[in-house]
Amino acid sequence: MQLRQEMRASKKVGSTESFDTWWLGQSGFLIQWNGKCLLLDPYLSDSLTKKYANTNKPHVRLSELVIEPQLLDFIDIVTSSHNHTDHLDAETLIPILGLNPGIKFIIPEANRSFVADRVKCDSAFPIGLNDKEKVSWNDFTFYGMPAAHNTIERDEGGRAKFMGYVVQFGKFKIYHSGDTLWYDDMVELLKPHKVDVAFLPINGNDPTRGVAGNLNGEEAARLGREMDASLVIPHHYDLFEFNTADPADFVSAAQQHSQPVKVLKLGEKFTLG
Repeated sequence: MQLRQEMRASKKVGSTESFDTWWLGQSGFLIQWNGKCLLLDPYLSDSLTKKYANTNKPHVRLSELVIEPQLLDFIDIVTSSHNHTDHLDAETLIPILGLNPGIKFIIPEANRSFVADRVKCDSAFPIGLNDKEKVSWNDFTFYGMPAAHNTIERDEGGRAKFMGYVVQFGKFKIYHSGDTLWYDDMVELLKPHKVDVAFLPINGNDPTRGVAGNLNGEEAARLGREMDASLVIPHHYDLFEFNTADPADFVSAAQQHSQPVKVLKLGEKFTLG
């Protein structure tokens, strides 16, 4: 409840000269700018822990739930970067979509029918985006970026199934990678945006885990440097025992690459501007 109050207070004050960020666990972030709240890839349930409890791939939690989705009744935009449950969770998204009249839902266009089925919404409701496309709503502009998880997959129409988003609002730009490995042309696509913050995964790519992989800490730090990100904030660690990484390794690599970084604690507020 205290975190909810902090977020609502931030939204009430608002500012075009700065924005607030909270890490909600895994790849989930809340951005507040100018009295508007953008929720990026939230996973706020135990659905995967319950699903895999009696399997050979148990999703044992390392950290507690930061906030319940039923408390997020002040969201203006929410995103999903791809169809994996920790980025498209019905137990998280159905309450949030129901609590926020007028909310907009940004997704990869390739995933429209899957998304509608999972979150029980009208198929016309989400705003679909492909790479090399952009869409604007309520002073936020989203640029679609392909993501390789583990490869860049496309549907029969050539639309990317895994995506990241560069988001512009006011004088700021951020990049949320979704889940991705490094791929050809990645730096060339991202560098022109000169983002203020890049939210990048650091859990790496270990085939023995039995799941698609991500950048590791060294790669995330190097990508931040090569794409000219002013700051990198790591994500996709410290949620499940079998699929995590030590952020200290990322910080060490960032120092070697002279890349500024900020490692957030769960539920921690960070203001930039």
